[in-house]
Amino acid sequence: MSSVTSAHFAPDSSRVDTVAPSPNHGERRGVSRPDMLLLHYTGMPDAQAALERLCQQGSEVSAHYVVFADGRIVQCVPEARRAWHAGEATWAGESDINSRSIGIEIANPGHQWGYADFPEPQIAAVIALCRDILARQPIPARRVLAHSDVAPARKQDPGEKFPWARLAAASVGHWVEPESIVSGAALALGDAGPDVRELQSGLARYGYGLDVSGTYDDATKDVVTAFQRHFRPAQVDGVADGSTVKTLAKLLAALMNT
Repeated sequence: MSSVTSAHFAPDSSRVDTVAPSPNHGERRGVSRPDMLLLHYTGMPDAQAALERLCQQGSEVSAHYVVFADGRIVQCVPEARRAWHAGEATWAGESDINSRSIGIEIANPGHQWGYADFPEPQIAAVIALCRDILARQPIPARRVLAHSDVAPARKQDPGEKFPWARLAAASVGHWVEPESIVSGAALALGDAGPDVRELQSGLARYGYGLDVSGTYDDATKDVVTAFQRHFRPAQVDGVADGSTVKTLAKLLAALMNT
């Protein structure tokens, strides 16, 4: 068990090294326990500054956990409380994602500040923390999500470098092997018709907040981009090529078998 150096509340996980209490939290609304796990990156050049912001009175942001590059884990908000990490977000018809989720911030400068690879100690710590949370909370694999999944028009994190396949191999999250990228027909911005409607319907069935209009609009491109970042990260361009469409179909089929 890791040692806790200071605490105003008892950590929920034995993986926690330090408790750094944030004042930014409240009561969960409409649920007694979280049923989602949301992964972020901090998106700031300095990881310690990111932690300080999450714990700053008046910043109106927080997360339950922060995982540093060296694998150190800090808990800022008790899991029983509603942290303020998701912002305006939707998933599977639900809009108060903060009330339903546990948020983990992973120290990384993000796309704006020289998006870096996630180091081995950090990923090992994220996996260990996630497994610990999932052992205690009623969170299904399909609801272990990226911030970009629930807020595709606003967010990119944790991004295409995050090793979702490795997490899934450790029984964290839902995953299928992405279909190979090959040349061929694709759906893109401005297209319309039954194929676009079918794509939108599939993305909405999986959980993405998307109207089924039959028109490949900006919202559809944002959702396809978010889907690719998580499930087909080899090429993230917002174009629904055969690989993207087939990977989505495999994910939906896998859900039917669980």
